[in-house]
Amino acid sequence: MNFTDFISGKMKIILASQSLRRRQLLEEIGLKFELKIKDVDESYPAELQCEDVVKYIAEKKSAAFANDELPEGYILVTADTIVWHEEQSLLKPINEKDAIDMLGKLSGKKHRVATGVCLRSRTKRKVFHVLTDVYFKPLPVEEREYYVKKYKPYDKSGSYGIQEWIGLIGIERIEGSYTNVMGLPMKELYEELLAF
Repeated sequence: MNFTDFISGKMKIILASQSLRRRQLLEEIGLKFELKIKDVDESYPAELQCEDVVKYIAEKKSAAFANDELPEGYILVTADTIVWHEEQSLLKPINEKDAIDMLGKLSGKKHRVATGVCLRSRTKRKVFHVLTDVYFKPLPVEEREYYVKKYKPYDKSGSYGIQEWIGLIGIERIEGSYTNVMGLPMKELYEELLAF
């Protein structure tokens, strides 16, 4: 593939993701894609750590599609993102208190965001991951409560979106890809698609 194929629509993509942010990111770089979603059990072996978790789940999401479900010339894109803090994955919060408490765990500390991506066609497969370190300032409880009540981050691992209020006022710095924290490392994805 080359840049012309990418921007002309010749590159045919199937995105298997329920994430609105992933769809928006692909649209923002001008990539045309079809959306196909399957329910996949996102459990993983307990011994897996950080980047191994996201690669495992991205591959699991890809494996939900049989080869004959992939039209000739198409690339299936699946991904998984986690917030990794103190040797464990912070999942999506189950309620308001859980979200506020989860942000309390991240307050004043560094955590890691990992995304695993699987690209697959009928004949090829490529799996890669990207890591970003995120540093939050100390977050007073009133800021955490305000954010959770107003933005309801119940669909977000770690209980926050970097592009939302808490990210704008609370993140001191990041080391690595910004779009990775949003759910899809776009520079790396672009390069991997061109090389696929």
